[in-house]
Amino acid sequence: MSLTIKLHVTTSHLNITAIKRPTLPRLRTTKPIYHSDALLCLVYKQKPTTMHEPARSTIKSSLIEPDGGSLVDLVVPESERGSKALEAESLPKLSLTKIDLEWVHVISEGWASPLRGFMREDQYLQSLHFNSLRVKDGSVVNMSLPIVLAIDDETKERIGTSPNVGLVGPNGDLIGILRSIEIYKHNKEERIARTWGSTAPGLPYVEEAITPAGNWLIGGDLEVLERIKYNDGLDNYRLSPQQLRNEFDKRQADAVFAFQLRNPVHNGHALLMNDTRRRLLEMGYKNPILLLHPLGGFTKPDDVPLDVRMEQHSKVLEDGVLDPETTIVGIFPSPMHYAGPTEVQWHAKARINAGANFYIVGRDPAGMGHPTEKRDLYDPDHGKKVLSMAPGLEKLNILPFRVAAYDTVEKKMAFFDPSRAKDFLFISGTKMRTYAKTGENPPDGFMCPGGWKVLVNYYESLQTEESSQHQAVLST
Repeated sequence: MSLTIKLHVTTSHLNITAIKRPTLPRLRTTKPIYHSDALLCLVYKQKPTTMHEPARSTIKSSLIEPDGGSLVDLVVPESERGSKALEAESLPKLSLTKIDLEWVHVISEGWASPLRGFMREDQYLQSLHFNSLRVKDGSVVNMSLPIVLAIDDETKERIGTSPNVGLVGPNGDLIGILRSIEIYKHNKEERIARTWGSTAPGLPYVEEAITPAGNWLIGGDLEVLERIKYNDGLDNYRLSPQQLRNEFDKRQADAVFAFQLRNPVHNGHALLMNDTRRRLLEMGYKNPILLLHPLGGFTKPDDVPLDVRMEQHSKVLEDGVLDPETTIVGIFPSPMHYAGPTEVQWHAKARINAGANFYIVGRDPAGMGHPTEKRDLYDPDHGKKVLSMAPGLEKLNILPFRVAAYDTVEKKMAFFDPSRAKDFLFISGTKMRTYAKTGENPPDGFMCPGGWKVLVNYYESLQTEESSQHQAVLST
């Protein structure tokens, strides 16, 4: 989403607030949580032009240059697969967790371009302290999250002096090779404090992937034997950056705007996405394409599971809330950190590599409630502000949008009008969850009927499972 694109921006239509830049397996849980974002805005990776320049782009959006100049693809050619597999089998083995495998997926397809493997120490320190990497030509690319692989003392001793290791997946299958390895200390406290800005207990990714991890990190160049598949019925949605670029070309897109989400789509989200397309058309684009791009890696247990979300998204398209002709639905394979302004940079950077040149970001992007206090972990406006200043995202500009809420007069989701505030209803995540759990319908126009039915069925299935488990306990 890194190429300068010429745009005609009419401030009378967009009401832009200028921002000056500095020169620098599915789990079921008993307490599901649905979180709804009300304040949404559009962030696009380019410089606006003067008022009198022609309203057109200079190149197809799908040909925007990936970070580092070329898209990384670390899957070995089929002709070499046999010999590489034999070599991997002969090497010391390193077992991957489910989240490690998701990172292998991310790296191997080029979402983290120009990264070519798990980070070595110099890359790790740059990411941790500067949120960026300096590449060979001296330029800087954004890399706000450390992408690392942890090992314990026993594994370190077993590897010994071997320069290469074989990678084994959670199911025992051979995944690939990590070459020219470097092993260095894993200072967990420093990593957690700098990534989350907090060391409070209860951070989901920390508890799942860092606290139980080993005290060493291993970096090196990655080679993957075959493209990562999950065999969960959703692999056809897991389009790589190159596949997405090909699809944008096929549809003759002259702009691509990506929407990152990990929740079901309600009509407030759809309002923003449709309004974004309208504004792009006003700018002079002829065929803007929406990349509806739900996160498909690790999420905390009380988030709606991926398969349920994908079914809900399909209903949004079936019901015509979003136009299938101008929408591509794909799964972004990254794990979720819930690291707020630090993580939202990663979400934006990855979509650059997929060829998108517009990026929609919501209120408190990648944020969550504080794990031990009754407050948000991050300032809800800091994510969009950080994106406007982040190293490696220098051309990022912000177009603020108004708050979306339910208009009780018009009986639909609409942008909040302060002059008649009493007419608007803010439906929180807690309120919507209560609706779904009790079987009560939300106001007409809040979510498409087909999508809402998917959520109701999901929460009913949870209640059925809870009841069965309770009966089993009583019987025992």
